[in-house]
Amino acid sequence: MKLLVVSALLCGLMVLTTAASKRHLVKRSTGCPFGWTRNSDRCFLFVPTAMSWARAERNCLSMGANLASVHSGNEYKTIQSLTAPHGNPKTWIGGTDAPQDFIWLWSDGTSFHYSSWCPGEPNNDRGQHCIQMNYGGSKGWDDVQCNEHLPSVCAKKV
Repeated sequence: MKLLVVSALLCGLMVLTTAASKRHLVKRSTGCPFGWTRNSDRCFLFVPTAMSWARAERNCLSMGANLASVHSGNEYKTIQSLTAPHGNPKTWIGGTDAPQDFIWLWSDGTSFHYSSWCPGEPNNDRGQHCIQMNYGGSKGWDDVQCNEHLPSVCAKKV
């Protein structure tokens, strides 16, 4: 009899634990991970470690994200606000024209319809195929060689 009661209690505890953990997972999936900033339906993270564009993209991928694509001026301001506490350094975002000069693509596959290029950019000087933000006095975009080592901003869907 004691064995039956203990078995019933253990089964009940397992059911409650499973239900609680599933409820907890559902709550987590509706927001951004700790340390990420939400804007609309995406979460953004500033990564201060300087690395090449490809390594920065791979780092974002390891977190289920991509280097950030930018789709509006308000979104760009949000992304810039993440770099501000670090002095607005030149920072990687997910734009590249490596497959074909002057045809810009986002690494996350979204449409490239917004830009914030600095005057005279992009110029593809000496094979510049990746976008850095916070460039020059206007803190706009510049094409730069992808092997530069810069911090980055990752983005992922909520």
